[in-house]
Amino acid sequence: MKTLLLTAAALAAPASPATLRESIAADMPQLMTLYRDLHANPELSMQEVRSPAKLAGELRKLGFRVTEKVGKTGVVAVLANGPGKTVLIRADMDALPVVEQTGLPFASKVRAVANSGVETGVMHACGHDTHMTAFLGTARRLAASKGQWSGTLVMILQPGEETSEGAKAMLADGLFTRFPKPDVALAFHDSATLPAGAIGVSPGYVMANVDSVDVLVKGVGSHGAAPQNGRDPIVLASRIVTSLQTLVSRERNPLDPSVVTVGSFHAGATHNIIPDEAKLQITVRSYTPEVRKALLDGIARVARGEAIAAGMPEDRMPVVTVEDRSTPSTMNTEAITARTAQLFTAQFGAERVKTVPPSMVGEDFGRYRLTDPRMESLIFWVGGVPQAKWDAAGGDPAKLPSLHSPFWAPDAEKVIGTGVEAMTVAALDVLKRS
Repeated sequence: MKTLLLTAAALAAPASPATLRESIAADMPQLMTLYRDLHANPELSMQEVRSPAKLAGELRKLGFRVTEKVGKTGVVAVLANGPGKTVLIRADMDALPVVEQTGLPFASKVRAVANSGVETGVMHACGHDTHMTAFLGTARRLAASKGQWSGTLVMILQPGEETSEGAKAMLADGLFTRFPKPDVALAFHDSATLPAGAIGVSPGYVMANVDSVDVLVKGVGSHGAAPQNGRDPIVLASRIVTSLQTLVSRERNPLDPSVVTVGSFHAGATHNIIPDEAKLQITVRSYTPEVRKALLDGIARVARGEAIAAGMPEDRMPVVTVEDRSTPSTMNTEAITARTAQLFTAQFGAERVKTVPPSMVGEDFGRYRLTDPRMESLIFWVGGVPQAKWDAAGGDPAKLPSLHSPFWAPDAEKVIGTGVEAMTVAALDVLKRS
């Protein structure tokens, strides 16, 4: 361990921890003013206008070549600084359709109309306001230390992470053809399962493929008192729900993580009528392409098989639809993850750097690496739970507000400060190796 720490310290040589922290501390009052403004003025997915405009102006002041409205509302900022590697740093911008209940003096009172057409409160309940603020802090530190690195820095503000639209939209709008293609992609996310200021790192698959599947189960309607005159789609759909559980419990290797959850079952309108259809909405989670395909194929097979067993004719077979808006799994590649974990240990101390388990949530950051499997990629976590609340809960995240909760109020100063320091160290290490 002593040798490992010494090696990591040598890797981090360009900026001493004390010097970097002093510069971040000097910037923190401005950053916290920005954070409170972003928090009070959240914007829904693909409706981000104010936030990117505000940050684009700040990036221009730092000397970045800035392009706005990439992928509808995204921002790409490029800082070329001689030959070397290209590093991409991403921050997501969108908020959630949630009515804030934190009680913060700068709590959001914003209301907007979601893509569904429903008017709703809007809140940064996932902490993307801390991401954007740390993004600007990192840009300032890297722009100020150009003498310490060589290469190209590409910093992007991505819309629509929560709806899995943003990365896809930016790529379709020429992110890697109009702008330098990265050798390394970096991002961080605040965490509701780590104390404020802790850093979580995990190698390999860290977040899941996410697919949404709709199943229309057809039947023949009838009076509830005469079921023999119809084909009950509720019974058939219930059989499908039950049989779907075996796709994970009996067909998958227990060491291959997978989830099939039926989140919605809609059928009928009253007590005494057998409807002519039922609708299921399913979320499917996996890591590898092979497991993803097996689960999706299995849903179609189970739905059709149960319909055949129920005696449904061919023209009444269930219709299975996989929505286009899927999220690919996110992988932390081995070399960059191991090296950065060492850097973080040297920078912050072993007590603040945790190995965290992977999650089955979705994150479209993984879409960037899909364009080129040679790209190195890392997303890490920065703890946001205020220390007093963490201690009161005995370190049990189940007793605390989660991400997407209307009560999620991270210790923003620690998230932002730690995020800036960690991202700067990680980016400098890649760029100084040029």
